[in-house]
Amino acid sequence: MNRYEGRRVLITGGGSGIGRATVHRILAEGGLVHAVDVSEAGLKVTADRAAAEGHQDRLTAAVLDISDENAVKEGVAAATLALGGLDVLVNAAGILRSAHTHQTTLDLWNQVIGVNLTGTFLMIRESLPALLAGDRPAVVNFSSTSASFAHPYMSAYAASKGGIQSMTHALAAEYSKQGLRFTCVAPGSIESGMTTGNGPGLPEDTDWSLFTKLAPALGQGFAGPETVAGVVAMLGSEDGAFITGTEIRIDGGTHY
Repeated sequence: MNRYEGRRVLITGGGSGIGRATVHRILAEGGLVHAVDVSEAGLKVTADRAAAEGHQDRLTAAVLDISDENAVKEGVAAATLALGGLDVLVNAAGILRSAHTHQTTLDLWNQVIGVNLTGTFLMIRESLPALLAGDRPAVVNFSSTSASFAHPYMSAYAASKGGIQSMTHALAAEYSKQGLRFTCVAPGSIESGMTTGNGPGLPEDTDWSLFTKLAPALGQGFAGPETVAGVVAMLGSEDGAFITGTEIRIDGGTHY
């Protein structure tokens, strides 16, 4: 499939996990991609794989902290210049921090909200002029199953993802008559940098009985990030042309 041939795509969080998988999926479908991430090392791994697969000529990358307003202004301008315009924005960047809510500091709360919710807003705001001038433009945001279902110790994360989901609906209505689509994916039970190793940072005294409803019904354990990347690619393509103002849950039936 070459659904992205000639299409210009900006992807945040392109240095790891689902963001990286999305970069490679869209490159494989012929897209011109600009990937950003806070991790220069992560972006190098993404670029090395793109080169190994023969896609290096259609990938550019840059370090970007999406929670920094000035950096986003400069980063989006540079991305639009590198791509020669913008047709699709994928907001995959995010962080997951866990703690007992009564022990959650304001700094921790603001960090999660600042990256996940405010960062997504900043990327959208700065990309809007280029998107509105683009070809069949679309934005794919990243919510989470935590926005709709109970994930203990993750109140800040859940709040940020719920905000993204609600914002997506509002933006879809606001820009519908201008032909700009806004959708959301809501992953759950997916392997990524946030869900492996010490990613979630769960408290030492975690009550694991609270997680009995968080096991996928399909398959053996968590799915790989490419599972989400395929859905993101569909939403940003013409196959998703009649989809806007909604979210798609991708969790293997964890919350059926």
